[in-house]
Amino acid sequence: MSRGRLPRAVSCWMVVALALLARGSGARAPSCHEVKTAFQLRQIGPLKWVPESPGADLDLQICKHKGPTCCTRKMEESYQVAVRRETLQNVRSYSFELKYLIVGHATAFQDTFQSLVSFTRNHTCSLFDSAYEALAHDARAHVTELFTDLSLYILGANTTVEGAVQRFYDNLFPLVYNRLVNPGIAELSLEHSECLRMTRHDVNPFGPHPRALVQELARSLRAGRALSQALSVGAEVMNITEHMALSRECGRALVRMQYCSHCQGLTLIKPCVGYCHNVIRGCLASLSELDRPWRQYISTLEELTNAMAGAHDLELALLGIRNQVNDAILYTQLHGPRLTATVDKVCGQPGNGGLRPSPEAVTPAASLPTPEIPVEAEFGRLAHLRGEFMSYMQRYKTFFAALPEMLCEGEQVLDGFTCWSGEDVVESYTGRVVGNGLQAQKQNPEVKVRGPDPALNQVKEMLERFNQEMQGKTPQVLKKVGWSEAGSGTAEGSSDCDDEDGCQGSGDGDRKVGVIVTKIAPGDNVEMPRGRDGVAETTRRTTTVRTPKLAPKGAAHTHTASLLLLLPAALLCTMAGMLWPPL
Repeated sequence: MSRGRLPRAVSCWMVVALALLARGSGARAPSCHEVKTAFQLRQIGPLKWVPESPGADLDLQICKHKGPTCCTRKMEESYQVAVRRETLQNVRSYSFELKYLIVGHATAFQDTFQSLVSFTRNHTCSLFDSAYEALAHDARAHVTELFTDLSLYILGANTTVEGAVQRFYDNLFPLVYNRLVNPGIAELSLEHSECLRMTRHDVNPFGPHPRALVQELARSLRAGRALSQALSVGAEVMNITEHMALSRECGRALVRMQYCSHCQGLTLIKPCVGYCHNVIRGCLASLSELDRPWRQYISTLEELTNAMAGAHDLELALLGIRNQVNDAILYTQLHGPRLTATVDKVCGQPGNGGLRPSPEAVTPAASLPTPEIPVEAEFGRLAHLRGEFMSYMQRYKTFFAALPEMLCEGEQVLDGFTCWSGEDVVESYTGRVVGNGLQAQKQNPEVKVRGPDPALNQVKEMLERFNQEMQGKTPQVLKKVGWSEAGSGTAEGSSDCDDEDGCQGSGDGDRKVGVIVTKIAPGDNVEMPRGRDGVAETTRRTTTVRTPKLAPKGAAHTHTASLLLLLPAALLCTMAGMLWPPL
């Protein structure tokens, strides 16, 4: 009886054991479930292309593996498309901040220029309304034309400051001669007026004042014009680099770095730091070539903004037009008798039967009212914008050199953890880590770089050409920044990096380039507070206006504080009430 039960009991236990063994072996069976999940979350392609379990696929071209794989040829092709898209999106996410900074401030500069020109135009027109009413109506059109030409010059139009100023005085001369110097005669004929315009330069009725105005405006507006051109160049650089292309070799290297680990079921492991730097530096080799001319470009921007904030400040120059015009008119009246005699010899006497006043009847210059310049919050906005812009741009001086490291920053593994080397899981990347730039990529073990990208090479040449053109206009840049400074983190011709670059493997860490990338919300870097940063001068010869000091340490830009700053607030309010009576 007991012997019959024993075999049955043994058989029962054997069935249970085999069932448990089969169940346990089923739980450990290889699966591509995690690979399929990652494939779906990253929207790489149709899920039907992902096998349920690892197998052999001899058609793989990039992620070749001796053992079973969760990848197929179609998956590999989808990975190439996805990794290009992801990498370019990451590049644009960083470059967009810089592009927004340049384009946003270019627009802000143009708006501020236009606002300043509009204000100083009205400010100059008010001179004729208050002191020379006989000229006010007809002079307004000539004043508007002058400031329009100056505005176009600042924005890069094919015009000159001297042409605009000389044309203004040519048109002003007949009005001043007819209505101030000889107010007793009727309106001049068209022929006589044209003669006055044509001979104004030879007759020189306004003395040294037209030439002085040309010199003052040319110094200040030249820097503003160059800054406008510089911002246009910067925006064009960012537009082209934003649409850069990745080579075929780069795409294959990115797939090995990002997705070949998935083929082995390793969807969470990260690439080794040095390995990532090699791949990204190879992919962005042509972009890194922009580093040196870009550093020079930033230095040029700094010099231009400093030039605009110097002794010949743009705001002061435009505000000074009113006083220069007033001085020129006073000079004409003071020399009225001599001027009349000269004009009679050149153009003849007006043939309209009018009577001339005696020389004593001409109003002496000292009795003319002295126009006052209003205190206006408009003044100082441009200086604030300049300082804000350069404080941001300095952070991006090493942008193109630092970009590869910034892209790898999110992929770095912590010390003591294993990482992906492109073929297997390792404790440390043992390959040589190269530096930035095309020359260094000759020794890159991960990416074969065949030559410069044509589009990016054109951008480099454009930057170098602009920097070369600006050297003559901003000579002090050469004193402040050495053009021979290496810009890519390694000396030209060198294919190796230093120890801090991670040449000893990812375990030694990588050099951090000193660039600060700040997320900029729309409107942050173009905000222009309208506080009273400065006070307009009341007498051009005696006072100037304090502007923010943007020059580097050691530069000798000195600004004299306006005397109005010392006046009590109540007195300023009283003056403002006198200047702007209530409606």
